[in-house]
Amino acid sequence: MDFRTELSPEKLPALIRPDARVVTIGSCFADVLGRHLTDNKVAVRSNPFGTLFNPVSIAKLLLASLQSAGPDPDLYVERDGLWFHYDFHSTFWGRSRDELHARLTELLTQTGEALRTADWLVLTLGTTTVYRHLETGKVIANCQKMPGFLFEKYLYAYEHVQQTLNDLVKKLKRTNPGLQILLTVSPVRHTKDTLPLNQASKSILRAVSHELTVWNEQVHYFPAYEIMMDDLRDYRFYEADLIHPNAVAETYIFEKFAECAFDAELRSFITEWQSLRKAMAHRPFHEGTESHRRFLEKLLQQLDAVSKKADVTREKQEIESRLRAFKTIDPGANQAA
Repeated sequence: MDFRTELSPEKLPALIRPDARVVTIGSCFADVLGRHLTDNKVAVRSNPFGTLFNPVSIAKLLLASLQSAGPDPDLYVERDGLWFHYDFHSTFWGRSRDELHARLTELLTQTGEALRTADWLVLTLGTTTVYRHLETGKVIANCQKMPGFLFEKYLYAYEHVQQTLNDLVKKLKRTNPGLQILLTVSPVRHTKDTLPLNQASKSILRAVSHELTVWNEQVHYFPAYEIMMDDLRDYRFYEADLIHPNAVAETYIFEKFAECAFDAELRSFITEWQSLRKAMAHRPFHEGTESHRRFLEKLLQQLDAVSKKADVTREKQEIESRLRAFKTIDPGANQAA
């Protein structure tokens, strides 16, 4: 008997092509997807604002990008001699408010440009639990390690999440009519909010995502959360914290994503590219032999062929560097690479 329920998502009505331009936004699972897409030579702007969990903060920054607006002037905060912003991840900081403002403004501008020309936007929604900054009354993305009494924590109401994301989708479509939007609910468990509240939060996100796909033919859903919860229903697929999916789970979910979201040409390219990546990672037992040099020359030829489909400049430079460093060998050497 097979004690496993495999989830194989249906093909999306629109598919990602090799030349697609993708933007990922949201929780740390958006980073995972972005990293896998980058590794497979898909043009992607991966989570430009850093990790964002709640749909309110995600929508706020996306709209600011589309409208060429600057960062919210009310939400700068100074801590330990450095400046942060409550709407952005803590990896964005400055030694002065002006320095941070310039950096965040440029970030919003670049993201706006990417959204206007993107073919796909992947939104990974993490939680509907939000923190409201009491002094300004505004929902924030990151507490920036400030004292808890400065904030109010609560579950954002279903109707408000629905309205927030519906308005966002309308404005995205108005700005970029050809944009395809892919929603996912992050499989990361927010156990600090308690398991019952985490489940309530995920349920809200899942229900709103479903409604958006019903109302908008350009909006689609990929069941990353469902694959983790039901297909990979075992703690061996989690990191030691029992919160985040481990590398095995991430790879498995991405493979499911590729099956349902990539067109045949992109899937074929990825198969070819992964074979080349494996060859580039190969370290020979007898480095410096004639057969090793031929191996590198053949690899360079394969990269030249692939360069018609993707940018492999960095990889070609690496192989060319290995060839330049090749030492003089015994002409009679014939060991396998």
